[in-house]
Amino acid sequence: NKITISDTQRSTYRTLQQVLIAQDKTDAALEIAERGRARAFVELLASKLSSNPNEQLSTPPNINQIKQIAKLQNATLVQYSIIYDNFKLEGKSQVRESKLYMWVIKPTGEIVFKQVDLTSINKSLKELVISARDSMEVRGSNMFDVAVVTPSQEDPTQKLKQLHKLLIAPIADLLPQDPNEQVIFIPQESLFTVPFPALLDEKGKYLIEKHTILTAPSIQVLDLTRQQKQRNRKLKVANKNALVVGNPTMPKIELGALKMNLFPLPGSEREANTVAKLLDTQALIGNKATKAAVIEKMQNAGTIHLATHGLLQDFKGFGVPGAIVLAPTSTSTQNDGINGLLTASEILDMKLRADLVVLSACDTGRGKITGDGVIGLSRSLISAGVPSVIVSLWKVNDNSTEFLMSEFYRNLLSNPDKAVALRQAMLTTMKQQRYSNPLRWAAFTLIGEAK
Repeated sequence: NKITISDTQRSTYRTLQQVLIAQDKTDAALEIAERGRARAFVELLASKLSSNPNEQLSTPPNINQIKQIAKLQNATLVQYSIIYDNFKLEGKSQVRESKLYMWVIKPTGEIVFKQVDLTSINKSLKELVISARDSMEVRGSNMFDVAVVTPSQEDPTQKLKQLHKLLIAPIADLLPQDPNEQVIFIPQESLFTVPFPALLDEKGKYLIEKHTILTAPSIQVLDLTRQQKQRNRKLKVANKNALVVGNPTMPKIELGALKMNLFPLPGSEREANTVAKLLDTQALIGNKATKAAVIEKMQNAGTIHLATHGLLQDFKGFGVPGAIVLAPTSTSTQNDGINGLLTASEILDMKLRADLVVLSACDTGRGKITGDGVIGLSRSLISAGVPSVIVSLWKVNDNSTEFLMSEFYRNLLSNPDKAVALRQAMLTTMKQQRYSNPLRWAAFTLIGEAK
């Protein structure tokens, strides 16, 4: 309900940003841009962090607090805001994208504002993002299949270069020169599905080659995930206690008209066994990876790695789409929720103390896009207490994901910075000839804390 109310007020926040920008009050406009997003999420996180759940802790940050968050993160924040205006087209009034506002907040406290005119583009930002994903052969028609590469008549790099020209080029000189310094993108609307690591500059260099990339729903959410991290440390969570799941016995899902036969994932099984060995634990594979067993172990795990199918439906009907496929305890749905599915709405009600959750599955970073951010698995995990979540933006390939995730954990063991570890894993994966297409290495994004 809070999200729905917030969505009805989006035009007011956009108009106020326009008024302030017209007066050259760019810092005040940033405060309004921040106030107009992820409010319900912020209230939920704040209430869970508070000793008094009824206490009002969600006051939007002022400009000094925003600067302080960038300093504490030791990262360059990039906040986007899409502005709409009324246009007359063929005598009819239409609301269309007119401007893209961008704020770059450096850890030094410096804030720089830029804007891009969107009226000259013959597509909406949403259409451009979709066509860029299509050019990489990301397919979304069958969410229960791995990404299938099909021949394309178009140069696949053109759309990625066009997105780079819009989103990155205007601020490129403001981003850090050291590739190991963090850049945290705070997208809006369709920009949540942008594959930022795969954006190409005019010289043909991928963004991940230049920068260590994270994303977040809002600046204030970053502050709250940092508090989650500190709280978990005070609770002395045993980070060595890892839970690794791979290729569960697939349930047969029959919910009314919805019927699914999910295929097994041998690459995910190999991935889980490799990751488990690196983390000095035993992976739950096949019929051992039941929903009941996984939920029990999640409560005390410091690292959680789930390599299985990810689904996008709202199985519980609570408006929180997304589910992780696990093995059913029995054939009866009465004993095990929805036939072995761990849904986003169920995760939302859990209390987790994990430092990191990796959802090595299809579409785990997607969901229902609202003014409050993406409603789905990533939001549920952060709400459940996890400060760092790695999720995917499309249907990932079984074999390339196995390779990338093995590299990620090898890097993480030598460097506790999760964002740097993920970047290095992407760079190593792209150098493999069979995985050079960004479809194979650019799907995953880290939300929240890097260290």
